[in-house]
Amino acid sequence: MMHLLTGASSPSDSSFEFKPLSITSFGNVVIAEGCDHSLEISWVHAWTVTDGIITQVREYFNTSLTVTRLGNSPTKSTVEINPVHCPSVWESSFSNQAGKSFPGLVLAI
Repeated sequence: MMHLLTGASSPSDSSFEFKPLSITSFGNVVIAEGCDHSLEISWVHAWTVTDGIITQVREYFNTSLTVTRLGNSPTKSTVEINPVHCPSVWESSFSNQAGKSFPGLVLAI
């Protein structure tokens, strides 16, 4: 993807297609996940959207990603959330289907 975005290669140089198989949003963060047809490559994109414009893109290949929420939950709760408490709100799924072990990362939002 980086080569295509930076102009180092043209779209015809590669047959890899970015077709999201799942899209989830958490406030201003949008998570898109997909994989190639052979399940050899899984990818996750995390887009930060501000005023309807993508202002930041994080891209992960063959990496298991867990998204956690820091601090207080935006929903009202009778349980007070300790700032150290970081609940997992989303986990990538295609890295598990590939039958391989991938490095894991945590994205805090």
